[in-house]
Amino acid sequence: MNRKTAILIFAQSAKEELKHKFIYKGKKLFSTLNAQTLATVKSTGIPYYLFTEEEQRGDSFAERFSNAISDVYDKGYDYVITIGNDSPQLKKTHLLESQKQLTKNNFVLGPTADGGFYLMGMSKDLFNKEILINLPWQTNRLNNSLIAYINTKQTTIITLSTLFDIDTVDDLKVIINHSNLFSSELKSLILKILNGRNDRKKWHALHVTFDNIYSFTSYNKGSPVSFS
Repeated sequence: MNRKTAILIFAQSAKEELKHKFIYKGKKLFSTLNAQTLATVKSTGIPYYLFTEEEQRGDSFAERFSNAISDVYDKGYDYVITIGNDSPQLKKTHLLESQKQLTKNNFVLGPTADGGFYLMGMSKDLFNKEILINLPWQTNRLNNSLIAYINTKQTTIITLSTLFDIDTVDDLKVIINHSNLFSSELKSLILKILNGRNDRKKWHALHVTFDNIYSFTSYNKGSPVSFS
């Protein structure tokens, strides 16, 4: 029996990301990350679906994410590999290895350094919308809770290499030390953002409000909330 796999790119447009991720002059950065992610996915030859804010449904990240996965399964796929747009270290090999492992009915997880994940691959049989919605999103307990659920299914868990993702300026300070792993364009953009420290502080003073912070935390992906 032919088992079908698809990639779900679950990511906001650059315009929408800028509203919720507190990175000064980040629109070009988010546009570049989106383009790089899409190019990486296309290079695999695996069918893919891009869900931006236009396609997503639900009031919370958990609802929107779960609904998107369900929608891809409903298109006739047996396995879904989910990724975001904020892990510039993501490579074609991560996706192809995930596809390979899923054909063995394994569960695949690509963890991030902050306790979230940049990739999750699972079969339709493992997918449980209610469980996924109730995971402790935006905490460093996310991966452990997800793994605990998968362990109840007696399924082998394949863990990929740990990567960094980008949610805040502090993440940029960390990931620039690994810039040999991504494009020169992306490295240049990150350095410009980090070097614009004084302008960034002025922007911070003008725009930080309770509403900004609330909006950021409600859109942050699987990574823990950070107010630094």
